[in-house]
Amino acid sequence: MSDPAVETAPEPGEWPVDPQQGIEISKARIWIDGCFDFSHHGHAGAMLQARRLGKELLVGVHSDQEILENKGPTVMTLEERVSAVDACRWSTRSIPHAPYVTSLPWISHYGCHYVVHGDDITSDSGGEDCYRFVKNAGRFLVVKRTSGISTTDLFLSGNEGPGSPEERSNAGMEMSQRIKDYASDETGRQPGALVYSWDESNSSGQTNSTAIPGSCKILVDGVHPQPGQRLVYVDGGFDLFSSGHIEFLRQVIKAEEALGRSRGWYEETSVHLRRIPGEGNDYGPAYLIYISCVVFSAPFTPSKTYLNNLPFGTPHAVYHGPTAFMPLTYDPYAAAKDLGIYRQIGNHDFQHVNAGEIVQRILRSRQLYEERQEKKGEKGAGEEAVRRREQMEEDAAMLEKERAVNR
Repeated sequence: MSDPAVETAPEPGEWPVDPQQGIEISKARIWIDGCFDFSHHGHAGAMLQARRLGKELLVGVHSDQEILENKGPTVMTLEERVSAVDACRWSTRSIPHAPYVTSLPWISHYGCHYVVHGDDITSDSGGEDCYRFVKNAGRFLVVKRTSGISTTDLFLSGNEGPGSPEERSNAGMEMSQRIKDYASDETGRQPGALVYSWDESNSSGQTNSTAIPGSCKILVDGVHPQPGQRLVYVDGGFDLFSSGHIEFLRQVIKAEEALGRSRGWYEETSVHLRRIPGEGNDYGPAYLIYISCVVFSAPFTPSKTYLNNLPFGTPHAVYHGPTAFMPLTYDPYAAAKDLGIYRQIGNHDFQHVNAGEIVQRILRSRQLYEERQEKKGEKGAGEEAVRRREQMEEDAAMLEKERAVNR
């Protein structure tokens, strides 16, 4: 492990990714870094805010060893964490093996002027602020952390949920704005993914013959498919969203690209992937580059009625991956097979990364995780002290400024 008190940089030719030679520093090129373990909407929210501050966003991803030495064991490997960062549409590129203590030589080498981080304190194994070097250089920008989000909150009309009518209304408006932000394009400023909610009185129908008619209610408007553009549907619970889900989505895109090339009509914009998650405690990653449209509250069984009433009509293909299903007495994809649009994705490198695998990883490292949580508690006290000190310094500077004006 390198000395966190000293800023170091790789030798020419030894940088983890190109360029090997430093490039011109630009204020429009932003750096953000982190562990990105169990990459979720909070990470995406930070990347969105950082992307809006510039035209490019470089994302540094710490190595497994650096995280272990400074914070504790990771659940996901570096390769898995990088795949999650690369899948986020606001990430211009990932930089693996970024130092845990953000280094000026590193960010300068990749042409970044500013480093962005949330308004919390992150410390290294010695309890020192990980961003002390860039802060001292005046190259640090703060964004707000993303607070807790639940899918239920997304559909608050202002008449549901806890709190006063005013509180419920405010919560509904806040969540509506957040999902609109998360559905934005790669700049984070323009419309991107479409977002719908499926409205059906009983969405748990187990066969394609018992489905009750429903309709899609639009929540966020975005970029619509072009006439003749191929429409692709996938679904799932997407619980403990991970590299297994991301790689499945990427494989769907690859399959569609291969099909298009084989038939001579492939273009970069010809694949319109429709991602339809079940309900959970997250937005569903509308921020992924593989996603063009999200439909919340999708039924477990995509019936003919449901498929025929999706936005823009019946999809050209329904894909499913090599995931383990709970024992069922029926085929959830019977309707898609009857329509002749069912497609199967084969094995891939991350197919083993599912909820069961993740739980097993945690159980195998239980002692390490307990030590990690204890260490985080100790570090949290130190980080709070640093936060109070910085606030006192800011207050003192403001007071001195006011005194100077009044002299």
